[in-house]
Amino acid sequence: MTGEQICTDLERLKQAGAPLEAMLDRAVHRLHESHPNFHWTGIYELFPDNMLRLGPFLGAPTDHVFIGVGQGVCGTAVAEKRNINVPDVTKVANYLACSTSTKSELVVLIRSGDRIFAQIDVDSHELNAFDETCVKDVEHVASWLAGEYARQRAAVGATAATPRA
Repeated sequence: MTGEQICTDLERLKQAGAPLEAMLDRAVHRLHESHPNFHWTGIYELFPDNMLRLGPFLGAPTDHVFIGVGQGVCGTAVAEKRNINVPDVTKVANYLACSTSTKSELVVLIRSGDRIFAQIDVDSHELNAFDETCVKDVEHVASWLAGEYARQRAAVGATAATPRA
């Protein structure tokens, strides 16, 4: 499945009334299944305390359920407000090893402008695993999810701002 096909699937799920959590879970599953070199795929949500918290994921369990902004590849991506494709994790000084089998990592921010909601984190047991096609697929899904985060956060804000009788 391409990133575009995954987003079409997510749109159908949205139209069926699924909550954001179900869409995040589906996105993780579809991305993971779409690329044979994705060995761990997950979403970390960014909370106001500058902490990333693990959401849905596929792959081996990890001890890194909470990651501070600036820590590891995931935290660095948020701190520097950019996507990061690491072809060889042994070359990264502050790498947080989730598995000794991980050789490369891709982190794509789920963002709207400067506002970061979450990120998609992908690990592979292969060096230089994430080619341009992989990156574009993950970026496409992250962009779609960013729209959903923004829409749902705006709806929550509108509800909170509505006076109650």
